[in-house]
Amino acid sequence: MKTELLSGRRILLVEDEYFLADEIRRKPEDLGAIVVGPTGNVGRALDLIDQERIDAAILDIHLGDELVFAVADELESRNINFVFATGYNLSDLPVRYRGVALYEKPPELEMIASALFGPRVNVHLPD
Repeated sequence: MKTELLSGRRILLVEDEYFLADEIRRKPEDLGAIVVGPTGNVGRALDLIDQERIDAAILDIHLGDELVFAVADELESRNINFVFATGYNLSDLPVRYRGVALYEKPPELEMIASALFGPRVNVHLPD
C-alpha cells in the first residue's frame, strides 16, 4: 500500500479551515507521519519551512484573504514536493503550477502519498 510511504515523513499542512485541517492531520499521523502545523497563514507556513525539516507539504490554495503561492514557490525553490488540496479547479492555478497534483478536499491519502513520495512528475509549463 502506498500509504507506508508516509511513515516517518514530516508533512507541512497548510489549511485554514480548522475542522478540515484536523481531519487531514489525523490521517497521515495515523500512518506514522509527523504533521508540521497545521497553519492557515502564509507567513507562519514560511516560518515553519525555515524552522523545521519538511519532507513534503499539503497546501490549500485559498487561506482567508491570502493565496498560498508564496509557500508553493518556497517549497519549489527547496525542491520539496507538495500537492494542492482545494476546491479550486486546475484552471484556477497559475500556469507554473499546472503540473502539480491537485486534489479535492478532503484528499485521499493513498493518492497524496504517491504524489508526494513516488516518482516526481511535477511538470511546470512556461508562463
